[in-house]
Amino acid sequence: MPASRQDLFEHLARLGILTETVEHEAVFTVQESARLERTLPGGHTKNLFLKDKKDRLFLVVALSRARIDLKNLHRILDSDRLSFGRPELLLEVLGVPAGSVTPFALINDTQRRVTVILDADMMRQEQLNYHPLENTATTNIAGEDLLR
Repeated sequence: MPASRQDLFEHLARLGILTETVEHEAVFTVQESARLERTLPGGHTKNLFLKDKKDRLFLVVALSRARIDLKNLHRILDSDRLSFGRPELLLEVLGVPAGSVTPFALINDTQRRVTVILDADMMRQEQLNYHPLENTATTNIAGEDLLR
């Protein structure tokens, strides 16, 4: 059974990590969440769940405005060509449906199948925003706390 939003918040609290969460209507794309950027402080992000031909899994996390060249990203990652992971695989491995992809979902990757790629420009932000396992809210967290 994947971790719930409450499980995530309890885990972060045990680590002494402070967050702030804002409820909102469901958003599924960076474009839909753009209006939230005007009201929530910190870096707003996009999260790409990718798979290569050898079934290696990647979660690429970057600022929402970042341009990610998927045709050449495999060279940087030293992998085979990449494609988006199927929604069924996303749910199986990270425990979240499409539209709710977030680095917080790594709490569900107990087999450590996913390689996480955190964009350097994003990590220069003091505060970052991600869905807390559901796309009906956004949680603000310090960049250094995300790494913890």
